[in-house]
Amino acid sequence: MLAADWPQFLGPQRNGIAAAEEPALKGPFKSAPDQLWEKSVGAGFAGPVVSGGKVILFHREGSDMTTEAVEAKTGKPLWRTTYVTDYVDSFGFDNGPRAVPAVVEGKVFTHGPEGRVTALDLETGKELWAYDTASAVNSQPGFFGRAPSPLVVAGKVIIAAGGSLDDKPAGLIALDTQTGKLVWNSVEDEAGYASPVMLGETVLAWMRNKLWLINPETGFVLDSLPLRASMEASVNAATPVPCGEGQWFVSAGYGVGANLFKITPFQQPAFEAVWQKQKTLDCHYSTPVFKDGHLYGFEGRQETGQTLRCIEVATGKVCWDSPGIPGGTLLRVADQLLVVTEQGELWIVKASPDKFDQVATVQILRSSHRSHAAFANGILYARDTEKVVAIRLGAE
Repeated sequence: MLAADWPQFLGPQRNGIAAAEEPALKGPFKSAPDQLWEKSVGAGFAGPVVSGGKVILFHREGSDMTTEAVEAKTGKPLWRTTYVTDYVDSFGFDNGPRAVPAVVEGKVFTHGPEGRVTALDLETGKELWAYDTASAVNSQPGFFGRAPSPLVVAGKVIIAAGGSLDDKPAGLIALDTQTGKLVWNSVEDEAGYASPVMLGETVLAWMRNKLWLINPETGFVLDSLPLRASMEASVNAATPVPCGEGQWFVSAGYGVGANLFKITPFQQPAFEAVWQKQKTLDCHYSTPVFKDGHLYGFEGRQETGQTLRCIEVATGKVCWDSPGIPGGTLLRVADQLLVVTEQGELWIVKASPDKFDQVATVQILRSSHRSHAAFANGILYARDTEKVVAIRLGAE
């Protein structure tokens, strides 16, 4: 039986939470994982997505920016499509893609670090169209290349391009999913590293300088709120997280700190600060997850070490910390957290505010990687600098 897919960045609802119909994790968890398959991959930090029994991988092999599909249960290759890129990361960090693809209505949408947006047929991998944001709307690479993942809504692919067109803003652009034609351009801001999300019938985008609330049909700006670090060498990387009752958690390092907002579209002002705190849950690059009035995520800068932390949303009170680690990413399946650390370990942790309760620790990857994993039909898909692995964790 197929449960829900993981068709985009942060899963079905773009909040890091697996669908409710996913099978329960089977446990007890062995020291040796129940690995179904593994496959070599090239450079990049774009995590996998899963749709219709296929795993879609977006990575770089030499000068080829590669999108490929493999069978979700076996890893058998299905198709591979490439385009040539000359992108070079200005910090020498990694020359591969950062943005996780999105799969909607039989199409795969990718956003490369050089600014190319590509639409492929999910069944065959055939390229349907491509749009170069660098040449078309003067998209800028920022510190580490273009990174926000595509958001597909109502026949449009929304991209944080951070550009301009004929002296008009193109911080966000919308492309027609069928043709790749520009539908609208809006938002006078640079792109950050957080990805746009849906807030009801509006788009919430955390760019380099501000939070923006946008009408996805027209690009009309409903409201904006300045929110960024005072220092130039800083990024906003964690995507805003819905926390119930119209509340959204927005967090970054570099002095931005943890922020809880009540956001009410079509009201002025739309943004109301509930609380703002430092060193409560300052998310350097990974996005936290929400459950029953609590948030679980990585606190602190990667360079100085992080902890997995639980906080109470209503107050910002810290409930518990894990032992210190370099960092990692996480997702939630029912009442358990699946954490992939930068050391290549899989942690299974109970999503409970009572204490840090680590159910299992298993080495699944090499160290020094920070892409977000995917979880679909009881299988975890995670990658490092050299390979992607598929590990069965749920009952079949």
